[in-house]
Amino acid sequence: MPARSSFLGDLRTVLASGGFRKLYYTRLVSQAGDGVFTAGLGAYVFFSATSFPDPATAALSFAVLYLPYSLIGPFAGVFIDRWSRRQILVWSALVRAAFAVPVAVFIASGTLGPPVWVASLIVLGVNRFFLSALSAALPHVVAGDELVMANSVGPTSGTIAAFIGGIAGGALHLATGSGQGGSAMTIVVAGACYFLSGAFALRLGRSSLGPSPAGESGHASIGAELEGVAAGLTCGLRHVWNKRPARGALAATGAHRFLYGIALLMSVLLYRNYFYHASRSNTALGGFLSVVISSAIGYGLAAWLTPVATRRMTSETWITLLLGAGGVLTITLGLGFRQAEFVAIGFVLGIVAQGVAISTTTILQQEIQDDYRGRVFSVNDMIYNATFVLGAAVSAIFMPRSGHSLAMLLVVGAGYVAAGIGYRLISGPPPSASALEQPDHDREGRVRA
Repeated sequence: MPARSSFLGDLRTVLASGGFRKLYYTRLVSQAGDGVFTAGLGAYVFFSATSFPDPATAALSFAVLYLPYSLIGPFAGVFIDRWSRRQILVWSALVRAAFAVPVAVFIASGTLGPPVWVASLIVLGVNRFFLSALSAALPHVVAGDELVMANSVGPTSGTIAAFIGGIAGGALHLATGSGQGGSAMTIVVAGACYFLSGAFALRLGRSSLGPSPAGESGHASIGAELEGVAAGLTCGLRHVWNKRPARGALAATGAHRFLYGIALLMSVLLYRNYFYHASRSNTALGGFLSVVISSAIGYGLAAWLTPVATRRMTSETWITLLLGAGGVLTITLGLGFRQAEFVAIGFVLGIVAQGVAISTTTILQQEIQDDYRGRVFSVNDMIYNATFVLGAAVSAIFMPRSGHSLAMLLVVGAGYVAAGIGYRLISGPPPSASALEQPDHDREGRVRA
């Protein structure tokens, strides 16, 4: 493919695959439902007219919403490498649709406690199976030299769909009078999206997404498979540890998400407790939606920038540049603590987040054998969410209730710059020109795609 080939031309090439299109539509509808669900639950927890979240409460909410991803992730990977990935997509969608109903009922009744959290944990926890299966299945529906573009189109579009779903969910919440009734109605719409996603997944062949026969576990019992989780994870981690590019990509993801957890906690507190006061919860939610929209635009732009950038440099260099630029711009824009500047920071970190995610996913898919992909992507998901919660939890100790903290802003900005430098040291120096000329298919694919 010529180096000057257009983004749209590559996009058309990827969408020409019928298997990719079916997987793509399944992802879009499901992740739109994720956005709607998060908007309904988040509006009820963070922007209620009767409560003003403090840092510890907000961090605890993040932990409840995201830690199940990390706890279930390792188990998901083992089964994703053994069970039909198409069936995982179908059943995980239906389970989430079923459990969204009690969440809506509990919220409509004004409940905020164990019943809501348990049902929400099931919805969000099962989602780990869905997203990990999507990532592990992608190489089965596109050619190896199109993985970068597929990772731009698939996960990035899914994230944008989640943003759009979140924006639509927030608008629906406001349109239905806000309060618990609006949140409950929003959750019901999310359940409908999950059900529709399962219907789309049924259009894929049962065995079309893998795993390959060599990776299946045969007739082992469920108990035996559960006993093998630790051994399987150890094997997958050892596989990653011996792959320097994959090891470095996971480290970059963890550093980014730790800092992103701090930034998001700060933003929620600023909009709820600093930019707006008294009972202006609806206005605060509307203002925060501007940050969500700007982040979505940044994510979308990363889908165009990343393939273009990685035609001219390695994925490792691109990740380094993203992290460094994100840190510098966060400090430069955020010093005034004004709403417009935080909308701009949302845009910048949206580019950083999705650019790093696309590059990391591509590196893992190119470096990791299919027998290990499910486990490795589950480890990636575990790192992705655990470090996010850890960042919010640690910063909650030092974050003021208003979210207005110059020290925390500097920590985020300097942390991104340090992460970029650290990642370059872990991943190693750029390859020499002579190395790029060698017929190394992994390296060639990463540069050309």
